Amino acid sequence: MIVTLELFYYVVGGLLAAVAVMSLTDRSNPRRYTSALFWALYAVIYLAGDVLPPEVAGGMMVAMALLAGCGGVRAGKPAVLPEGERRASAARLGHKLFLPALAIPFVTILLATLLKDVKVGSLLLIDPKQATLVGLGCASIIAVPLACALTRSTPPQALRESRRLVDAMSWGFVLPHMLAVLGLLFTQVGVGKAVAYLATSSIDMDTKLVAVVVYCAGMALFTIVMGNGFAAFPVMTGGVGIPVLVGVYHADPAVMAAIGMFSAYCGTLMTPMAANFNIIPAALLELPDKHAVIRVQIPTALPLLLVNMALLYFLMNR
Repeated sequence: MIVTLELFYYVVGGLLAAVAVMSLTDRSNPRRYTSALFWALYAVIYLAGDVLPPEVAGGMMVAMALLAGCGGVRAGKPAVLPEGERRASAARLGHKLFLPALAIPFVTILLATLLKDVKVGSLLLIDPKQATLVGLGCASIIAVPLACALTRSTPPQALRESRRLVDAMSWGFVLPHMLAVLGLLFTQVGVGKAVAYLATSSIDMDTKLVAVVVYCAGMALFTIVMGNGFAAFPVMTGGVGIPVLVGVYHADPAVMAAIGMFSAYCGTLMTPMAANFNIIPAALLELPDKHAVIRVQIPTALPLLLVNMALLYFLMNR
């Protein structure tokens, strides 16, 4: 393959390294040294993660957690365009501002569907097993010069704007990665088996309805605790979904998995642990209540969870 997913790990690592350097040189940031160290550690994980010993990579992630937990990651004051200049540019461009953002899904779909089997000589253009992610990476890179040309800006300014957004998201930027690793860790140490034992020994799942409720509610609850449906999925599916729903009640695995993940997303709507979905938007919009997004989403999440339970109950054997 000519373009592989690993290439974009290096791109992300380089971007994080640039954020670390800009944080280090930003004297307006009272925590510039610890902030720069946090982003530098994260950059190294992307740039050299495939050669780092697992113990070293794990120690770096623990160090990042300690830096964030002790308040060592703070936002600085990036050199962005003045507010008046930004508003004037937005007024001049109007709806054209959406073109770079709309280019991302368009190029992603194009690469993932039409170009995934294209060859240059004897080599595939992109990795067909990771076509969607590679397409997304290519689309994001293409969107940068498009945005620069549209706004008459420069690549260094694009880097500064990237740093501004990363600063606004702060340590929440890393949370999805951390929680996905946590889900894999739980799977490796057998949390799924422990959940299966506790569920089957303490809850009578002799009826299909109870088993469905335990599975869907468990997916939502684990997501609320862990902040990520992908982290909750292996735990509940390995603990209840496969041994009980599939093994005992002969559920269709595809239906069980799809509705189970949808139930997990209901938990995502109700937890501050899903910081990138619920806390960061409130911060970016400067809302006075940092839990405002969650409060609005709960009335949707709870009825949707009940609907998922009903769907799984009636569809899992069809």
